[in-house]
Amino acid sequence: MSHRPIIDAGPGLNFLSIDQERLLIGVLGKLSAPEAVQSEVFDKSRQDERFRAAAGVRRKPALEWMRILSDDQTPELAAVIQRISHQPMAERLKRPKDLGEVMVIAHAVVIAEAGQKVTVLIDDGEGARTATSEINRLERLRRSGRPVGSITLVSTLAILERAVQKKYVPGKADMRQLYRRLRELDDGLPPIEATRLLSSDLWP
Repeated sequence: MSHRPIIDAGPGLNFLSIDQERLLIGVLGKLSAPEAVQSEVFDKSRQDERFRAAAGVRRKPALEWMRILSDDQTPELAAVIQRISHQPMAERLKRPKDLGEVMVIAHAVVIAEAGQKVTVLIDDGEGARTATSEINRLERLRRSGRPVGSITLVSTLAILERAVQKKYVPGKADMRQLYRRLRELDDGLPPIEATRLLSSDLWP
């Protein structure tokens, strides 16, 4: 059984701000996000003109593609947060820096430990490393006989590669334009020439 993919604020903001939520949903399906991520999206869209469109997209009442996950403390959620942040959950919730990605990973681990498969979309390097560590931990539990699910980690680059394969991006020129708009919002993305997004094996 699969759970809705869980997205972090960074890539979520980027895709929503350039009206590419349909591409995101087309690749991943209906999505979910922790309350901390929703708050970060709304805060960023108020503070930075570049992200203004993101809040409008999220507030469209007709959309059913985003489910918000409660960040209320549960024993399972608290245990994961204590392990990955080395802080009690109540304390970690008071510190906004990187809180969204911590909650993305924590929710995903709780879901996977309950036996489901879940994908997480995270671009941040530290967040990706933490997610990978938890993926490896789940694999060890599975090998020891525990009936756990799994977490799959994807990035913006992986989403764009899948978008090409699913024909959501018609051609290389369209990809260049789309990627340029994303990089204007996220300078952590590498130059397109340093990715596979224009490679001949991706564009038969």
